[in-house]
Amino acid sequence: MKESHEPALLREAETVEMFSDIDTATVRTEYELLHLMRRLIARYGFGHFMIARMPLAEQQRFSERLVLSNWPSELVRQYDACETFQSSGLVEKLRFTKLPVTGGAELLDVAAKPADEAMVHRLLAHPEMARHFAVLLHTSGGDPFIAMLSGRREAPAGVERATLYLTLVQLFECLERTFDTGNTAREKLSSRELECLRWAAAGKSSDEIGIILGISTYTVSSYFKSATRKLDAVNRMQAIARAMRLKLI
Repeated sequence: MKESHEPALLREAETVEMFSDIDTATVRTEYELLHLMRRLIARYGFGHFMIARMPLAEQQRFSERLVLSNWPSELVRQYDACETFQSSGLVEKLRFTKLPVTGGAELLDVAAKPADEAMVHRLLAHPEMARHFAVLLHTSGGDPFIAMLSGRREAPAGVERATLYLTLVQLFECLERTFDTGNTAREKLSSRELECLRWAAAGKSSDEIGIILGISTYTVSSYFKSATRKLDAVNRMQAIARAMRLKLI
C-alpha cells in the first residue's frame, strides 16, 4: 500500500519545490501564468489546460468565456460550433459542487442528452483531451470560473487531488491579478481610444473609423498612438491584441 502512494507524494513534493523558487505574488502577466500552468500540467502528466468564465446565460460562446488555455485553436473553433458549453455536463456538475469533477469527453457534451458522436469523436481525435479534471473557482468578488486540466492519464485521487486543487487556487489568484492590470488599463484608456481599438479589431481602416466616429483620420491616428503607449505595446496590432486579451474590447 505504501508503494502505491509514493508517486503522488513525490509529485506533491515536486509541486511544492516548483513554487518555492517562484514568488507568485509577483506574477502580473498572462505570459508568466501560462509558463506556470505549462509547468504544472507537465508535472502531473496532463496535456492541456483551460480557464474559462462560468457561462451565466443560455447562449454564450465558449471562445467568449475562455480566459487562458493551451487548447489547439481548431479545437476551440470546433467546440464553439457545437454550442454545448453552457449546457455541458461539466458546467451542470460544477454548479452543484465545490469538489473537483472528473470524467471523459462526455463532460463537454450536453448533460441532458446522449453523447453527440460527431462532437465526441472530434475531441477524442486529440489524445491529450481524453480525460478531464475540473474545479470551480471564484474571484474575490465572487465571479465563478472553471479551471480544467485535460490529458490521457487517470483521474487524480487522494493527496495528489488535494495538492492539484490547492495549486490551481494559488494560480487562479495570480490570474485575478492580471484582471486588476486590465482594469487599470481600462481606467487609463479614454472612451474614444477604446472605440478606435474596437473598430480596428473589427477590421476597419483609419479612414473608415474616422467616418464612423465623425473625426479626422489624423485624430484617429492620434488615438491609436496614445492607446498603444498606455497599453505598453509597440504598434497598433499589438495594442489591439493586448486590449482583446485584457477584455477591454
